[in-house]
Amino acid sequence: MTYHEQRITVMNDQVMRIQKPRCFLLYALAPTGMPASEANRILNVFIGDTSLPLAIFHDHFIGQPGGLVIFYVETTEERDALLAQKHLDGWHVEIQPLIFSHSPSAFDEQIAFTLRAYRGVDWEALQRVKRPGYGNPNREAETAQDE
Repeated sequence: MTYHEQRITVMNDQVMRIQKPRCFLLYALAPTGMPASEANRILNVFIGDTSLPLAIFHDHFIGQPGGLVIFYVETTEERDALLAQKHLDGWHVEIQPLIFSHSPSAFDEQIAFTLRAYRGVDWEALQRVKRPGYGNPNREAETAQDE
């Protein structure tokens, strides 16, 4: 069986009951043997598909090719399109609706709240901190290896 023949999707049994707008987390692992560069290309095409809900965040994994995406799902039609997508056929995909992140701005506020409430860190101040660059992110994306 090639890695494009079957998609494994795991989702919270409540996903189909979600009617109100909210963010969904999608966690995806590429099939064993798929090169990181191909997995990243597929994930990038997936998040750029305008027939799907708006992707408000994504990143790729080091170690095993794959990534995570936060989608803002406004309608049941968008939810159904996300669940029916074919870009990730053959991948292990998990989809979970989020509680507090009911919009893109609420996702951002949840980041700020988490930092403030649990670590005493100001999100806006943290965004202004200039940290040194490490490695080559483009190379890491191609290889799924820490540079």
